[in-house]
Order: sequence, then C-alpha cells, then structure tokens
Amino acid sequence: MQKNILNSCPVCNHQLLVTKLKCCHCDTTIEGSFKLCKFSKLSEEHKDFIDVFIKNRGNIKEIERELGISYPTVRNKLEAVISALGHNYVEVKTNNKKEVLESLNRGDITAEEAVKLLKE
Repeated sequence: MQKNILNSCPVCNHQLLVTKLKCCHCDTTIEGSFKLCKFSKLSEEHKDFIDVFIKNRGNIKEIERELGISYPTVRNKLEAVISALGHNYVEVKTNNKKEVLESLNRGDITAEEAVKLLKE
C-alpha cells in the first residue's frame, strides 16, 4: 500500500528532502537529493479544492454546486491555495496613482500590473 508523501518533518516541522526514488515496475533505485514540487507542499484540503477547480474549469457556479458552498467561500478557498503556493497578490482597489506605486514598492503587485492599473 502506497502512502502520501509527508510535507514536513513530523518531529520539527521543517521541510523534508527526498533522497531515494524507486521504480514500481523494475525495482530500479535512484539516490540523490530531489526537490519536491510546490504542489506537494499543499494540504490535502487544498489539493482536493484544486482538483474540483480544474475539473470544473474554474467555473465558480459549478464549484459552488459540487462542494455545496457559497461564492465567498469558493473565493476564500481559492485565495488560501494561492497564498499557500507563495503568490501574495494584493488587489489594488482604487486607481489612485500613489496607492498603485506604493503597492509596487512593497512588492504587492508586479511592474506589469502597476502599468496596467496606471493606464486604467
């Protein structure tokens, strides 16, 4: 029986390093230091949400229906996944040039996003 890979050390909670890979078919074993993809670090709840999101092609109404949750809950779950993946996008709510530039300076938005907001 195969188990899910651990996201972090059960003793100290720090990141684990994969050091051995084995083929299920021919028993070939490869040893070394391997990085996990960023998706492997997500919780099962986040992975389940991503699965539903992709299956429904990002259609919020279908996601609401399948999961039996409201639009704000879908948005919150999506924001949680985005944050867990290390993307900390902060929406600039106004077109105030000073606020856009401050958001850019803090690193909340990219230069491309700032240019787009300044053109609006």
